[in-house]
Amino acid sequence: MRSADEREYVEYVTGALPGLRRIAHLLCRDPHRADDIVQTALTRLYVHWKRARAADDLDRYVRAILMRSFLNERRLAWARVRLTGAPSDTPERAAAPGTDVETQAVLRAALERVPPRQRAVLVLRFLCDLPVAEVARTLGCSEGTVKSQTAHGLARLRDLLGAQDWAAPMTRRDRGEE
Repeated sequence: MRSADEREYVEYVTGALPGLRRIAHLLCRDPHRADDIVQTALTRLYVHWKRARAADDLDRYVRAILMRSFLNERRLAWARVRLTGAPSDTPERAAAPGTDVETQAVLRAALERVPPRQRAVLVLRFLCDLPVAEVARTLGCSEGTVKSQTAHGLARLRDLLGAQDWAAPMTRRDRGEE
C-alpha cells in the first residue's frame, strides 16, 4: 500500500474505530471478542482498501465487513468456548444518569440469547438506528429478509422477556438471589 493510501486508511480507521467497537460489543457482549471481530474486519479492510475507498458508502462497506466477520466467527468451533467472570483489566462503564441499569442488563442478556443473524439485524435496526434498506445492503440480503429477521428476533426477545412484569420492581427472587 502506498503511503498516501495508508495515511488515508489510518485516518478513516481512527475515526470509525469507536463506532465499530460499539457495534461489535453489542453483537457479542464480550469486549475481548468484540476487539477480535473488529481487528479481523479492519485487517480485511486494509487488504481491500482500494476497493473499499471506491465504494459508494465507505461506512456501509465497513459495517458489512464487520457483520460478516461476526457471523463467520460465530460458525467457528472456538466461538462456543465461554469464559466466565470479567477480567480485572476490563473497566466498568458508568451508567448514564437516569438509566435503569437492571433493565439494561436483562435486555442485553436476552439479546445475547437471540440467534446471531437476528441479533445482527436487531442491533443494526434499533441500536444503530439504520433503516431496513441500509441493513439489507449491509448484510447482503433482501429487505424482506431484514423484516422477517426483525420480526423473529423481536418475537424471540418477547418470549425471553415475557415472564418479566416490567411495570413491577424486581424482587430478590426475580434477580435469582434466593
